[in-house]
Amino acid sequence: MTEKQYSMKEALLFSQRIAQLSKALWKSIEKDWQQWIKPFDLNINEHHILWIAYHLNGASISDVAKFGVMHVSTAFNFSKKLEERGLLKFSKKENDKRNTYIKLTDQGEEILLQLLETYEPDGNAVFSGALPLRDLYGKFPDIIEMMAIVRNIYGDDFMGIFERSFHNIENELIEENGKLKKAVKTEQELA
Repeated sequence: MTEKQYSMKEALLFSQRIAQLSKALWKSIEKDWQQWIKPFDLNINEHHILWIAYHLNGASISDVAKFGVMHVSTAFNFSKKLEERGLLKFSKKENDKRNTYIKLTDQGEEILLQLLETYEPDGNAVFSGALPLRDLYGKFPDIIEMMAIVRNIYGDDFMGIFERSFHNIENELIEENGKLKKAVKTEQELA
């Protein structure tokens, strides 16, 4: 057996620092997130499921649970509520009858795009908290160490979806008059 390269005190200090900072950050994020989606009669899990369905374009309930960091029954139950509202549709694949898949309906995509249009960075505490760092360094923090920790916990698949969602935002959204909108693809781009 190899000897530990850290002390128990060092391990405890790190674990507690992360726990306390994460709790404080989550409380702020949760409040801002709930305020943002409240006018659309969504909760955080429902919004997260719509977000995942949009970026995965035909995700299994297992994928939603994995990438939404929620239990499979939570993913299924909230997806079912979204289906009842006409925002998602359920399906099975011919070659995979065991898994249930979800896909955004046109109405679901419309709500998600309306949400993006209503995003107000000034009302977001974490954004406001990071703004002085952007002013100082000319960019927002990359949070590379946190991403490395999450990658080590949840794996490369999780981080792949994480990165894909941000790639989609970069490539599919445009800003007009201070609002985000889905870019309209030309005939050439669709071909």
